[in-house]
Amino acid sequence: QSPSVLDAMCTEDADCPMGNPVVRGNGIKTGKCVMFNTTHSTCEIYGWCPVENNTLPRKPLLAEAENFTLFIKNTVHFTKFNFSKCNTLQTDDPTYFKSCMYDPFLNPSCPVFRVRDMVEAAGETFGDLALLGGSIGVRIEWDCDLDHPAAQCQPQYSFSLQDRRYNFRTASYYWDTQRRLYRNLLKLYGIRFDISVHGQAGKFSIIPAAVSFGTGIAFFGAATVVCDLVLLYLDAKADFYWNEKFEEVR
Repeated sequence: QSPSVLDAMCTEDADCPMGNPVVRGNGIKTGKCVMFNTTHSTCEIYGWCPVENNTLPRKPLLAEAENFTLFIKNTVHFTKFNFSKCNTLQTDDPTYFKSCMYDPFLNPSCPVFRVRDMVEAAGETFGDLALLGGSIGVRIEWDCDLDHPAAQCQPQYSFSLQDRRYNFRTASYYWDTQRRLYRNLLKLYGIRFDISVHGQAGKFSIIPAAVSFGTGIAFFGAATVVCDLVLLYLDAKADFYWNEKFEEVR
């Protein structure tokens, strides 16, 4: 184990109890204290050799990925109104999606996005984000007024930066001709896209409108009664108001 790991430092075998993991280290202690170099002794461990290399990349390994495209297809269904809508243009042209590119004004029905455009819309540059990875949130918002034609129900896209660093590890294991177990450990950097879809829809109906109107009329009627009670019994000039509202007949 590297001497940079505090729990790996030792002077004798007793400092390396067999079976104990190295805290913040890379393996399990074998019970032996061995010379790491001329100045340090560390606990021997069971682990893969060599340990992971923490050297960071200096430039994106796939700079051309900024011109890659992402096809995002989704459908919303408002069950209350029995209405469904897809964000793609309904066309019989098989070449349409191979040539179109999303534009909020000129081509809003083409769900093909260039990676560089998505990163820039989130406020970042592709070169900086591709170096150590990152996470981009893609929000698709449906806000539909179903009293209008269905063609006017279009999604709105927004992009936000969620994390400036994103990486993960993956390993492949194999045996050599001598039946020794090997592995290839890869640490992968990339840009992750998290897509979320939100929607709401509304449509005029005479029944809810009539209920709301009747409720409003009833509220004004109740307000009149409350005002009368306040003026008749709680106001300082209640006697004057009483005499003006009611006429005594003898």
